[in-house]
Amino acid sequence: MLEIGWFSAKLFLKGKLIREPQYFWRQVGIGTSISSLLLFLLLLLKFPLWLTVAASSLTTGTIMPFLLKDFKMK
Repeated sequence: MLEIGWFSAKLFLKGKLIREPQYFWRQVGIGTSISSLLLFLLLLLKFPLWLTVAASSLTTGTIMPFLLKDFKMK
């Protein structure tokens, strides 16, 4: 299992793992932006830190599969 992960990491760093890298980074950027916006909004509303981090993480974990549903690898 570790060997598969290492092989995938090497291909990713060489730029040979993802078929459309611009699509991938755009979708990751959208998810990260939504998560960061929610985090800062909840912090401004004086929610406890643990609750803001939990809500932001849960939101990110929920939306990323939908954002990357058309993700293609080589």
